[in-house]
Amino acid sequence: MKYFFKYFRSYLPLMIILVLLIWGQSHVNLTLPDYMSKIVNDGIIKKDISAVWQIGYQMLLITLFGGLCAIGVGFIAAKVSTGFARKLRGAIFERVEQFSLSEFGNFSPASLITRITNDMQQIQTVSAMVMRMAFLAPMMGIGSIIKAHNIAPTMSWIVLVAIGLLTSLIIVLFFIVIPKFTLIQKLVDKLSLETKETLTGVRVIRAYNNDKKQQQKFDKTNQESIRLNIFVNRIMTLMFPLMTLIMGLSSMAVIWIGAYAINDGSLKIGDLIALMQYVMQTIMAFLMISIIFIMIPRAAVSFKRTIEILSTEPIINDKENALALPKQIAGIVEFKNVDFGYKGSEESVLSNISFIAKPGQTTAIIGGTGSGKSTIINLIPRLYDVTSGSITVDGNDIRNLKQSSLRKHIGYVPQKALLFSGTIKSNTLYGSNDSGQLESALEIAQAKDFVDALPQKINGAVSQAGNNFSGGQKQRLSIARALAKKAEIILFDDSFSALDFKTDAMLRKALKSKIKKVTFVIIAQRISTIMHAEQIIVLDKGKIAAIGTHKELLKTSSIYQEIAKSQLSSDELMENS
Repeated sequence: MKYFFKYFRSYLPLMIILVLLIWGQSHVNLTLPDYMSKIVNDGIIKKDISAVWQIGYQMLLITLFGGLCAIGVGFIAAKVSTGFARKLRGAIFERVEQFSLSEFGNFSPASLITRITNDMQQIQTVSAMVMRMAFLAPMMGIGSIIKAHNIAPTMSWIVLVAIGLLTSLIIVLFFIVIPKFTLIQKLVDKLSLETKETLTGVRVIRAYNNDKKQQQKFDKTNQESIRLNIFVNRIMTLMFPLMTLIMGLSSMAVIWIGAYAINDGSLKIGDLIALMQYVMQTIMAFLMISIIFIMIPRAAVSFKRTIEILSTEPIINDKENALALPKQIAGIVEFKNVDFGYKGSEESVLSNISFIAKPGQTTAIIGGTGSGKSTIINLIPRLYDVTSGSITVDGNDIRNLKQSSLRKHIGYVPQKALLFSGTIKSNTLYGSNDSGQLESALEIAQAKDFVDALPQKINGAVSQAGNNFSGGQKQRLSIARALAKKAEIILFDDSFSALDFKTDAMLRKALKSKIKKVTFVIIAQRISTIMHAEQIIVLDKGKIAAIGTHKELLKTSSIYQEIAKSQLSSDELMENS
């Protein structure tokens, strides 16, 4: 509960008012049968019309008061439940934003989306119902039992038997339904994941003519979800007829035995009517309790899944006395004996990595698949933290810096270009508020021509994930976004692979001539992209195999020679050797 109380405590004053309103509502409900008894005993039987009118007016006023209390209860319950769910949803989203890539590996995107939407909806719905019923049901139940006992102590056993049957029914249903709710929520996650895979991979699915296979895969999960939901709903629908049966049998027993009591003169007709009302209220109270007990397990699953997010502490956090970098930095990045391994993995991804990336120079990283190139890029903005060794920016260990301060000076272009829904302008200025950099960034990134060709130019719409642009266009806009930030360190994670050779060459030429005193770190697969870099690092199985310029490596590194021979012609090799 500690995870939820801090989001709920601001509503405690409203909860006090809610309890008072529920007390008023229950008091009215427990009082009305007494008035009904008086009307029958003192008015109708005695043929006193004035007593009927007088008691009737009192009943009307009390009923109006009870109605106002019920309206207040509904309003406050809705306000508190929606506010609580909003705060909880915000807290989850904030925590997810703090996650490093390590934590994202523990939760799939589909599961996170389900927890923020479906689970929050479950919590909100159940919270509202519990607030309306959790206080009212016990007050009504206990009050009705006491009232019924006061009217006819010898008939209390009818109420006790009804309560015993209801309690047994609730317990049996409780243990049957709980495990199924957990499975249902997992299936919701699975359905979300499969839907997302199908929608994002529609081109590949159609190209391989696998529409039916994907449909069968989805149908299998969908049918399992339907089967479980039908089972749970059948159990739920079975509960209400059984409770109605118990209610009917209890009423019949009250009338049957009450008739003998009236005949003996030990019970009045009005008291019998009131007794029936109290028996009904008792059973209705337990019906509400049963609904609560059935809904709580489902909400408990959602609460548990929410706690899993809130209790996951990000591995990467700012230290208590974390430093902030100045507004302007040189941008010297140094790796000192860096080792890195993923959590739970026995082998290191990187071992003993040491190099310096200097301002005004390009440091390129090349190597085979799985050699650790992208991992190096991800370590610089602290998307991961080193296992041992250190990474410094201008001599400051990045673990001692505020993450926001560090990332403020870094421009990042991911391997897979990602644009956000909005406009070209909003995407290009995503990391900057300086509109003056917009045109220059688009021009250097070789994006200005196709942007100017659009009807709305820089205000042209960008759909979700930039799907209304080609891969090369998205990549150029992604590069422009990094350049518009005017960061002192710019990281390119194989960001030129979607560009044709001509655009690649023009972009690199523009970067060289128009951007000075910036530290470029480039991962590339193509030799042509990095051959003019001041420093090329050759990675092999997570270790530095060689460092040097293109010409130096052609002479000293067998790994680099193999890569070069696979991409360059004999004439190009001779020209550069």
